[in-house]
Amino acid sequence: MSNVVIKSTDDIEKMRASGKLLAQVFAALDAYIRPGLSTMDVNDFVEDYIVNTLQARPASKGQYGFAYVLNSSPNNVVCHGVPNKEVIIQDTDIINIDITLEKYGFITDSSKMYVMPKAPDNAKTLVDTTIHALWEAIRLVKPDTRLGDLGAAIQSKVEKLGYSVVREYCGHGIGRQMHEEPNVLHYGSKNTGMKLKPGMTFTIEPMINEGTYRTKTLNDGWTVITTDGGLSAQAEHTLLVTENGVEVLTLRDEEHALYKNYLGK
Repeated sequence: MSNVVIKSTDDIEKMRASGKLLAQVFAALDAYIRPGLSTMDVNDFVEDYIVNTLQARPASKGQYGFAYVLNSSPNNVVCHGVPNKEVIIQDTDIINIDITLEKYGFITDSSKMYVMPKAPDNAKTLVDTTIHALWEAIRLVKPDTRLGDLGAAIQSKVEKLGYSVVREYCGHGIGRQMHEEPNVLHYGSKNTGMKLKPGMTFTIEPMINEGTYRTKTLNDGWTVITTDGGLSAQAEHTLLVTENGVEVLTLRDEEHALYKNYLGK
């Protein structure tokens, strides 16, 4: 635990504020994103909303030299897709939009899958499975749960259905920095890893593939795709370990039924 930043009461209030603003970004994007737009159109819309409407900072822009405010990852793109005016959203696409936001010095991170109107059934099922795998892990978050339990829950959920969990990328601690300790793997064994403690904040963000879990990075140095061309989906939230459970800091309004189903609240 020596490198894990336990958040103070004041820190947590600021992270709550950041998370609520990030949920607002997705609400605005819900009304905007559609087939025919480029992924750069989406990037520019989100940047304008974060900066000018919310008076916040898009934390991904400039991080590690990345030039944009979000990752746009359609179909066989696993993660880190780069917005591009030449990449046009098709009515059969699924696309992950991954956004970070900083307010009051604290960063939150979340992603959402957007399913276009004519996406095939296998794509819809993959997306649904990925979302539920994330929530299977969220429901376990509480003091003294081990990190390995989270990964094991995700892996068990998806592999039973023939999918695979990407190994190379993981969730992470988050707060004043985008990436803090600990790393949060999305596969693994029960009763292994660090015990969770109140005040920890981190992301869970499983990337689930239709076929092999293996990936490769394109020549742009960012875009990660499946090696077999199969579809990939991701879901992500920023979480707080509370004294007796979990708080989803980036919870969106449309997820209250999921929240009640998995957490009983």
